[in-house]
Amino acid sequence: MNALDTLKERGFVHQTTDERALYQMLERSVTCYTGFDPTGPSLTVGHLVPIMMLAHLQRHGHRPIILCGGGTAMVGDPSGKTESRPILSPAQIQANLEAQRRQLMSFLDFTEDRAFVVNNADWLSGLNYIEFLRDFGRLFSVNQMLTAEIYRTRLDNNDHLSFLEFNYQLLQAYDFLHLYREYGCTLQAAGSDQWANCLAGADLIRRLEGAETQVLCAPLLLTADGRKMGKTERGSVMLSAELTPPYDFYQYWINVDDRDVEPWLKLFTFLDLAEISDLCAAGGAALNQAKRRLAYEVTARVHGAAAADEAKAAAEALFGGAAGESGNVPSTPLPTAKLAGGYTIVDALVDSGLCKSRGDARRKVDQGGAYLNDERIDSIERQLAEADVQDGGILLRLGKKKYHRLVVE
Repeated sequence: MNALDTLKERGFVHQTTDERALYQMLERSVTCYTGFDPTGPSLTVGHLVPIMMLAHLQRHGHRPIILCGGGTAMVGDPSGKTESRPILSPAQIQANLEAQRRQLMSFLDFTEDRAFVVNNADWLSGLNYIEFLRDFGRLFSVNQMLTAEIYRTRLDNNDHLSFLEFNYQLLQAYDFLHLYREYGCTLQAAGSDQWANCLAGADLIRRLEGAETQVLCAPLLLTADGRKMGKTERGSVMLSAELTPPYDFYQYWINVDDRDVEPWLKLFTFLDLAEISDLCAAGGAALNQAKRRLAYEVTARVHGAAAADEAKAAAEALFGGAAGESGNVPSTPLPTAKLAGGYTIVDALVDSGLCKSRGDARRKVDQGGAYLNDERIDSIERQLAEADVQDGGILLRLGKKKYHRLVVE
């Protein structure tokens, strides 16, 4: 089966430069790449879409390159941003790069050169600016660049767009050219927000090398209720266990909208499509089994089977009414002295991270959505006391599925 057929069936294909030519290209083994700028200490679940694209391509016999943008991270990608990204130090970029590299290795087989990682700082840092402008800048039309959504949106909204950011498209295009020349890379896979940057690279290769390359872009995912995929009230869901603990990561997938379960099983797991169809066929309450499978499969892929088993056991203990038996529920230390000093449910909800602000916590209590040791709290004045401590802690719950344990010290 052609890799493009698999990617289309699973929902990865949003735009291609030439679908027929891409299909023919993928009839033989090709080298492809996706870039990730190390602007943060962890990749997010939103990055899983292009990562899984590469994983499927590799399973069909193609060779992926992971480009870690140590060079382009110093410029900052303006795509999808209303303001300039903060400028990071080389030390911050290197630390982020190493962390992201480890995360990416959970998805691809890097043995025997089946996939490999490169850092564009290795070739971008040594460029002579005057020579670069002379040799490559002349090939880019500012008029055409300004029609790209990444720049047009910023300008239409009168948002600041620095000349530094304006260079980003040139550098990403040069990356594609470099990978074509060094490794014979003929396909770039990315999210649809990178469409214009990817096209610029393919055009640069055509102009300078007379070769045809292809671009494949996946859709930018929104949840069924219109929110950006991977966003919660507490921020982005990270692949790092330190930033998003495995239990919280597991719970993110358990809590997905019913309408997202089947498409996300196709995108984020390697389960057979027939099995996915069977899991989702019944709908209704039976769909919870499909959600548990989705949560387990993605958590095991990102954090390992042991962490997925612990997260699953913790969730089952909580939902089975045995919350105190599980040590895997997210927790926060709570000094005993606080219990004697007027520590309210509002304070506890904010300190635990279940609510993002005191106003948010008050609204949740007023709406009847806050629980202490599985008892609903009706007053924002409710204070926590030593009598609330059970098995060394106090269990907070928000709604039906968000738990946090305060461990009394």
